[in-house]
Amino acid sequence: MTKKSVQIKYKHRLKFIFGSSAIQALDLVDRQSVTLISSPSGRCVYQVLGSSGKTYTCLASCHYCSCPAFAFSVLRKSDSLLCKHLLAVYLCQVMRACQQVSVSDKQLTDMLMEKK
Repeated sequence: MTKKSVQIKYKHRLKFIFGSSAIQALDLVDRQSVTLISSPSGRCVYQVLGSSGKTYTCLASCHYCSCPAFAFSVLRKSDSLLCKHLLAVYLCQVMRACQQVSVSDKQLTDMLMEKK
């Protein structure tokens, strides 16, 4: 089996489970839109540059994304398991494809406290 046929096989499986957000998440991964931000204390968050140009904060440890789709489709309506940004984070974790940035604990706190 060629590498391309393996990619297509898994792409179809992801789409079966996660719907259209799987293709969008794979696009985010391909565009290297996921950044792991870590601090010396071991805390980490992910930032995902969405297709709209907005940056969303994802906390993989507690299954959370700051995007409106997560709030509406996942939390409010329970239509989806997760949003495309969170799926992109999980895919990047597995593929070890995250951009990585180290910041101080204060910088990380400031990022999380920042009002959008």
